[in-house]
Amino acid sequence: MSQVEGDVTQPKTARGQKTREALLRASEKVFGEKGYYTASISEITQEADVAMGTFYLYFKDKEDVFRALVAHMLQLVRTHLRKHVAAATSQMEAEQLGLKAFLSFVSRHKNLYRIVLDSYSVDESIYRGYFQVFADLYKHRLDDAVAQGELAPGDSEVRAWCLIGISNFLGMQYALWEKPASMDKVVEAAHDLITHGLVAR
Repeated sequence: MSQVEGDVTQPKTARGQKTREALLRASEKVFGEKGYYTASISEITQEADVAMGTFYLYFKDKEDVFRALVAHMLQLVRTHLRKHVAAATSQMEAEQLGLKAFLSFVSRHKNLYRIVLDSYSVDESIYRGYFQVFADLYKHRLDDAVAQGELAPGDSEVRAWCLIGISNFLGMQYALWEKPASMDKVVEAAHDLITHGLVAR
């Protein structure tokens, strides 16, 4: 089992699935607004409008539901990015479309992204595992683009982490902290850097 996933046992009934989803939504709100260490299970169950004992039918403890939320975020982001880069005809176009889609996603799911960032202080393996999934996928895509002659040869692993860093910090600055006048201009500026670097042209 991944360090990100926690206990991913799914309920066997529709009612059970609905209750688990309600607990996840409540946890997203409570953790996102208060942070992991301030949030409590009682606040989560109150937000979900379920009994305290019901929580333990679906999650072992506070960390377990937290891990489940990070895994949920991972799944949502991957699905969102796949959908929005599917039309790309090159790796560079995929970079631009993917960055735009990612920033849009974070803008609409601020609590979930705060939870991912908070995971570093909860258990570094959760945080690292989340980003490692993206780094591995990125590396393979970059290797393929190099093999097809789209990109110049280089260390795909280092490049993957650089690109993740760009997305991550742009998400923090322009989706969580500040609302830019134009997100498209943020994407264009970042894409120009990715495409051309810092060398004068």
